[in-house]
This record gives sequence, C-alpha cells and structure tokens, in this order.
Amino acid sequence: MHQGIPLTDEDRNPWLKRLRDVLRERITNGTTVILGCSALRKGYREILRFGDPNYESGSYTSLVKFILLDVQAEVLVARLKERAAQGKHFMPASLLQSQLDLLEIDDSEGILKVDAILSPQAIVNYILNTLQQLYN
Repeated sequence: MHQGIPLTDEDRNPWLKRLRDVLRERITNGTTVILGCSALRKGYREILRFGDPNYESGSYTSLVKFILLDVQAEVLVARLKERAAQGKHFMPASLLQSQLDLLEIDDSEGILKVDAILSPQAIVNYILNTLQQLYN
C-alpha cells in the first residue's frame, strides 16, 4: 500500500487469520482486547469473529464486536492528505477510493456506527455508553 498498490484478499487473509488467532488466545484467557483494523468486507469480519471459540458461522453472535468510525469520504481524503503531508500515514490518498469500494456494511451484523467527526473523547464516551446499555 505504501507503494500505491492495493492489497488483495490473498495479501489480507494470512494477516486476518493471525489476528483471529490472537483474539482467540486472548478471549480464551479472559482478556479484553481492543483491535484497530480495517476489516472492510463482511468476509474479513467473519474471519475475525472466529476469534470467539464459540462462534457459529453466519450468526453474527460473537464476543468479537465491530465499531465503524463513520464519516464522509471527503473528510477521509482531507485527513489522509494532512497525515501524509506530516509523514504520519503509510498509504497514499490515491488508494482511499479502493478502500471505500471494498466497504461492505450489513445492518444485520450489528456493527456499532459512530460519527467520526466527533472528538476522540466523545467517540470513546459514545462507544462506552452504548456498550454499557447493550450489555448491562
């Protein structure tokens, strides 16, 4: 990606499976994990859900939960260009559209959507409040 070449599923799958294995290890040990990952496709998220040793394929009922930092493409472009100009991002802005083209969101998956225009602290507060309401 640093060279401006989008990743393929063949590139991503070993990495996703390694993340799944780490999630499984941590979940089995009773450890809470927060993982930042661009699991853009439904199939990528399905691989990660199997980090829950009790996950049943296609049920979307898993200890592994997903949060989408939802924002308009224009905002992403501006943020990416700013970070790239500061030397703080590995991916050129030219690849952003290829990433957005991969994004698959199915409401049946129960993905929590958060407005990424909010401040980082407001995003964290929203996530914590929502999860507390869902699981308490």
